[in-house]
Amino acid sequence: MSAPVLSVVAPTVLDVDESTAAGAALTAAAGAAPTAAAGAALTTAAGAAPAAAAPVVGSQRGPDGAASGRPSGGRGRSLSPSRASDFLTCPLLYRFRVIDRLPEPPSPAATRGTLVHAVLERLFDLPAASRTLDEARGLLLPQWQALREAEPELAELFPGVAGGTDGAEARQDAQAPQDAEDAERLWLRGAEELLATYFTLEDPTRIEPAERELYVETELESGLTLRGYVDRLDVAASTGDLRVVDYKTGRAPGPGFEAKALFQMRFYALVLWRVNGRVPRLLQLVYLGSGEILRYVPDEADLRATERKLAALWAAIERATETGDWRPNRTRLCDWCAHQSLCPEFGGQLPPLPPPADLQ
Repeated sequence: MSAPVLSVVAPTVLDVDESTAAGAALTAAAGAAPTAAAGAALTTAAGAAPAAAAPVVGSQRGPDGAASGRPSGGRGRSLSPSRASDFLTCPLLYRFRVIDRLPEPPSPAATRGTLVHAVLERLFDLPAASRTLDEARGLLLPQWQALREAEPELAELFPGVAGGTDGAEARQDAQAPQDAEDAERLWLRGAEELLATYFTLEDPTRIEPAERELYVETELESGLTLRGYVDRLDVAASTGDLRVVDYKTGRAPGPGFEAKALFQMRFYALVLWRVNGRVPRLLQLVYLGSGEILRYVPDEADLRATERKLAALWAAIERATETGDWRPNRTRLCDWCAHQSLCPEFGGQLPPLPPPADLQ
């Protein structure tokens, strides 16, 4: 069995999809990989997958981030890539988000990422020939408006813009709305730049995704449910090979730091393998912040190791739940944490633990 392959594709390699035979098959002409074919692969009966696998569930993300048709079972022992990453980064952050369910103010960077993801998802609703940069730019404002309507708290990102303050207050300080509007324009310009970078890395007119924003779920033999959303799933019509694609609006990790970035992708690959018995051919992270693509070819041994790591991680989460020992882990990422005022590392006082509740 060959070892996993890791490579970073520089932006100078524009036609990244044909750099390997598998990539060429995955970027067949429009219509070569119809959604029905993907659906058949993703809803294979559990008997065709490794032992204890459950059929994957696919659905589109709703305005509130939830998926219609999401299974209600297994919520007490379930883990997503985001929450797994939280615990690995800082157990106390996991507690704040999952056990305490503390609210967090919207972040400009994270919100811009959500907006760009929405535009790229909607871009593939268009006919192949219409998937141009101009069309993508034209989707920005409608998607931003839809996002603000779905999440009114996003008005806090730009105080003074209509909805951020009331009209009387805005009229009393003519400068504040202008400053906020300028900030919003610059923020949207940043989103445009990320979209422009995307078009240097992939040619969407030659890609026909099988699924977008696909909700995936499987239950492991241990009873732990793994769940999450895949940004894009491509299926090669000729071979059935799967390519799992995730968009990142930040910069690609430096040499030696790829493993943490790929943890989420291995997680998805494990779920897909457990569902249909086939290891995805390629995992692909598209970094719009630096114009690079990180590609990884997993194998069964790699995914079994990922499953063992997740089992150990869940055991650690259960121990923390039983003992109440949610230890903070101070790193540079603390600079972006919304909960410093409650963190002992910063002189904060921990809130009392809420009554026992299901883990997520």
